[in-house]
Amino acid sequence: MGPERSLARLAFAKINLDLRVLGVRPDGYHELRTTFQSIALADALTFTAVAGPFRIVCDDPGCPVDSRNLVWRAAELLWKAGRRSGAPRDMVVTIAKRIPIQGGLGGGSSDAAAALVALSSLWRIRITRARLLSLAGVIGADVPYFLEGGTVRGQARGDHLSRLPDTPRRWVVLVVAGFGVSTAEAFGWWDTAVGRDGAVHGSQTAQERRGALTGRTSGDGQLGITNDLQRVVSRHHPIVARLVTALERQGADHASLSGSGSAVFGLFRHRADAERAARALRRTGARRVVFLTRTLTRQECRKLAAK
Repeated sequence: MGPERSLARLAFAKINLDLRVLGVRPDGYHELRTTFQSIALADALTFTAVAGPFRIVCDDPGCPVDSRNLVWRAAELLWKAGRRSGAPRDMVVTIAKRIPIQGGLGGGSSDAAAALVALSSLWRIRITRARLLSLAGVIGADVPYFLEGGTVRGQARGDHLSRLPDTPRRWVVLVVAGFGVSTAEAFGWWDTAVGRDGAVHGSQTAQERRGALTGRTSGDGQLGITNDLQRVVSRHHPIVARLVTALERQGADHASLSGSGSAVFGLFRHRADAERAARALRRTGARRVVFLTRTLTRQECRKLAAK
């Protein structure tokens, strides 16, 4: 190898401004419609070319540093796409973990997207953006979004993306309770509550049960809550509903579970209001972690990621 080379990348978190679960697809995944939004909370990744086996180092003991980490999966796929033989090598990825794990904030997926971009450069693998997006989709349904950033509509598994106008800047108070929720767990609860097959459950159809769970009446198209998973996750973790209510009482324009949770967020127009809400929520819960951050536009994501 030549002299040591390295790249630093920020991998930004996301929130889901809305999330509708429309049913179960033939491939077993759930059909979704969601609006992704980037926020300024980020993991910091450093990619350093060093002779030897591929390695991941992370400062969070809860973060896997083997093939369970999506960065590892990204490296494997990119290595093969570059027609390299054997296992990935000659790279150490150091992750300063700031995005909570299993919070519904996409930290692992964002890290994987950052890895695809950085490693293709350091390994000098020439690859089209279309191919990069394809590899991202193999890693995970929301990984392609993190190659885009900003405000984006996601459909199908969440991986069919359409750019939306960037939402006006909002300050975000993010609250993470002392537990995580896996995506599989949350959708399993949804399936149990609604039914995977659209069959009749008691006196209600699956559509009627879905409306009852989401607070949405059939026909008017109005949302009672904007995240269809919020009600079922709250049944297992009542603190989620309490945190949403607390953020609303603190003046949030909108409060919701993000993705499958466990993170809950509130949107505020003014920083001073968001700071006041964050202080109040920190005082009332010992085990929770509260972040004050803001939304990012697509252009900001791309400009800040390589800083």
